[in-house]
Amino acid sequence: MSGWDEGAVYYSDQAQSLGGDTDDPGSNVAAAASRHSVLQKFKEFIRNFETQSSTNVFPYRESLLHNPKHLVVDMEDLGDFDSDLPAKLRSAPADYLPLFENAAGQVLANLKTKVAGSEGQLEEPVPEDVQILLTSREDTTSMRKLGAQSISKLIKISGITIAASRVKAKATYVIVMCKNCKNVQRVPCRPGLGGAIVPRTCNHIPQPGEEPCPLDPWVVVPDKSKYVDQQTLKLQENPEDVPTGELPRNMLLSVDRHLVQTIVPGTRLTIMGIYSIYQASNSSTNHKGAVAVRQPYIRVVGIEEANDANSRGPAAFTAEEIEEFKKFAAEPDVYKSICSKIAPSIFGHEDVKKAVACLLFGGSRKHLPDGVKLRGDINVLLLGDPSTAKSQFLKFVEKTAPVAVYTSGKGSSAAGLTASVIRDNSSREFYLEGGAMVLADGGVVCIDEFDKMRPEDRVAIHEAMEQQTISIAKAGITTVLNSRTSVLAAANPPSGRYDDLKTAQDNIDLQTTILSRFDLIFIVKDIRMYSQDKIIASHVIKVHASAGAAVGDKREVSKEKEENWLKRYLQYCRTECHPRLSESASKSLQNHYVKIRQDMRQQANETGEAAAIPITVRQLEAIVRLSESLAKMKLSHVATEENVTEAVRLFTVSTMDAARSGIYQQVNISPEMANEIKQAESHIKRRVGIGNHISERKLVDELTRMGMNESIVRRALIIMHQRDEVEYKGERRLILRKS
Repeated sequence: MSGWDEGAVYYSDQAQSLGGDTDDPGSNVAAAASRHSVLQKFKEFIRNFETQSSTNVFPYRESLLHNPKHLVVDMEDLGDFDSDLPAKLRSAPADYLPLFENAAGQVLANLKTKVAGSEGQLEEPVPEDVQILLTSREDTTSMRKLGAQSISKLIKISGITIAASRVKAKATYVIVMCKNCKNVQRVPCRPGLGGAIVPRTCNHIPQPGEEPCPLDPWVVVPDKSKYVDQQTLKLQENPEDVPTGELPRNMLLSVDRHLVQTIVPGTRLTIMGIYSIYQASNSSTNHKGAVAVRQPYIRVVGIEEANDANSRGPAAFTAEEIEEFKKFAAEPDVYKSICSKIAPSIFGHEDVKKAVACLLFGGSRKHLPDGVKLRGDINVLLLGDPSTAKSQFLKFVEKTAPVAVYTSGKGSSAAGLTASVIRDNSSREFYLEGGAMVLADGGVVCIDEFDKMRPEDRVAIHEAMEQQTISIAKAGITTVLNSRTSVLAAANPPSGRYDDLKTAQDNIDLQTTILSRFDLIFIVKDIRMYSQDKIIASHVIKVHASAGAAVGDKREVSKEKEENWLKRYLQYCRTECHPRLSESASKSLQNHYVKIRQDMRQQANETGEAAAIPITVRQLEAIVRLSESLAKMKLSHVATEENVTEAVRLFTVSTMDAARSGIYQQVNISPEMANEIKQAESHIKRRVGIGNHISERKLVDELTRMGMNESIVRRALIIMHQRDEVEYKGERRLILRKS
């Protein structure tokens, strides 16, 4: 008999009646009367509730006719109609929700026209199953506050879905048949994750001479039982609600019927449900004899999806706040004042702060008529020396962005960043669990130590950074998850420090495929300058000296208030403002892009090799996004020529400077020198056969004896090494590779 409902079938001698455990018939009659009156009230509510704004508009009646499968009911409307009903639903939802669904089915049957019966006469339509979904405007409860006092009560919590199981068929009632006398009985199943309570004995009275039925004679008849779809989800606390230093809590959710397969991992939810308990199938091995220990779960009766990546849920802004935001946006130096609020404890790095401000505000996401989506999120890479406050920027963004996830490159795998397929211990089936980039959907992912990531893990985020989706095809699960996130990454050059004597390719040891996905790449150098060192030292000492004194001070409170204000302003701008480029700005941008490409082509011709950072159409889109984010800061719906000029300036001081950095910045190669280098290359290829080893010192000596310049030979070797034509082994021995 096991297997039809995962073995969750329990046996008991006495069946539990809904009316209660008492034997007093009077109390049962009173309970039935009160249930009947509540049923009538529910029917009356669905039929006759009118909206306050307009009379003769019956929203629930209309909604039921429009969509007969489910009905979304607002608890506030129910309270306006009858103040007792919400209290009853909240205290005993398991008793009153089936009544409500029954009432909705009866009302729907009455609203429909009569149908022709088997004998030709008109008959009343049979009441259908209607699922009631509840919504409420009340505040959510923290997952950590749920305890024994909440069991069987209606609760409202919010979180982020991290896993979703496959859909199963759950029996609403089971038809069982006696093996001995073929007597058939209908056994109701408890909703949610509960099983059926099957009686131990058959109620058939044996005739004289007939063999009595044995104990446990029942066999389930699956074909005649009734089923509904059911799915389990795993809900995790929102990252911003988790106390510092603690692990986020998880909660198991059970959804059925219409709610099945509506949620994918990474979705932010606010759910209403019944806090229930169940006997976990694998808990019996852990708790021998602990019959009374049960696992909590929530049977969902209403879902509000807060997954518009721009808004991140119904952020209610007051009229005063909106007025204050608009007043602030109208100020002439709004860009400067926002940048001054970005990481105020870090000295200097003005352009990096401006880039971080652009990343936080983001551009506009666009949906084209043919279904193509263009990303609006800005990706920034900070690359450079240690002790240049790169990680501090990342920590600031994690604290300020409405949704943010911080992770370190060395401790992050491809599955941890994107999504993993995990096998459930109890059911042994695979389910999907979202990683950092799925959980930060609509926010920012901060990746520190980006260069320490394994190359195969870094490749996993290519799709997430450009297409903003994560495709999974593992263990029979094929799906696409959203990851509409900005990426702020910090990395060190391969040698630890930025070396000006090396070329850009040697300093930026990342593939061009990932570099082209970053809109802005900053090379952050620790420059040794007496005057600057003095100012930085004084700033750092001031920060340390004032940190302890300001704990109980008003300054600390105002600082916290300012951080919170910036967070709210960010949220408001991202929700309300979606700028587009003006005509003049588009023309200006076009000219700038063509000029940048021309400059890079000229540089490639002079140096004899391609730039370390490619300048492609992606970079043109990057400047568009930067222009839009600059307009968004001022709550302007049009990105002007001024915004484009500033965006191009930011792009020039970051990515363009990084592309031009390194040894070729100091040395311009003349055409004669380029010709000599090519001759040296052909001599090297002639001297060293493919696959042969030779000492670098020996090769240079031989070619100088032939009358070639030593620096030209060394330059030719560097260029060949960058093109992967020459490979260095230990002790500076080189090997010529097949080109």
